[in-house]
Amino acid sequence: MMDIVSKTIANSRPGRPRAVPDLAPELAPREQILLAAAALFVEQGFAGTSTRAIAEAVGIRQASLYYHFAGKDDILAELLDRSVRPSTDIAGRLERAAGADPSAAAAALYALAEADVRLLTETPHNIGSLYLMPEVRDPRFDSFRTARDELQATYGRLALLAQAAANRPDQEPPLSPTTLGALLIQVVEVVIPLRRREDAAPEPDPAAIAAAVLRLVGLDHEEIRAARRGAGEFAGT
Repeated sequence: MMDIVSKTIANSRPGRPRAVPDLAPELAPREQILLAAAALFVEQGFAGTSTRAIAEAVGIRQASLYYHFAGKDDILAELLDRSVRPSTDIAGRLERAAGADPSAAAAALYALAEADVRLLTETPHNIGSLYLMPEVRDPRFDSFRTARDELQATYGRLALLAQAAANRPDQEPPLSPTTLGALLIQVVEVVIPLRRREDAAPEPDPAAIAAAVLRLVGLDHEEIRAARRGAGEFAGT
């Protein structure tokens, strides 16, 4: 689908009604606007991208863009929301399913990290690379930051509970859930800079990154294997 969208954008005339048949009829104009904006925001930055440039990339009039979005703030807000909201929803379901069982929490943490890596890997044009833009700190994007903060907090709560599954008397004093969550979400989001590399770096392995998350929590190889098996039971949660 992404190849089709790229061809559609490339073959459209700037700022004019489409001069060629729509090559991606299954995509609504709103979705094409989001895809084009994602590419431009990543390549040129938010401040360096105008709504006119987005409309030209799609091959529609600027007025048509405003039919779907009030402005580029709204476009970025939706892109950011789509990059984190699915993981936040999954996190909530997994945490509820795990309950207070440490072994189930380890499996839920593995499942969450794996799902989160997949989402970040598949997000069009690596929109996650915009997380650290100064504009994202603006109150306009409070909804995104709130969702990401909740995702981070869920990582921390699951990690703290999962540490009890290791049950080793010589284990170092546990980090706080806040610190654990911040640490683990950074491990998962390593996918973002990896996608920006221009060399032939291999695709990030969701299973390997999920295992790294559990190693940081303090689980050993056998405990991680058990968590991986348990994660399969959360399918469809």
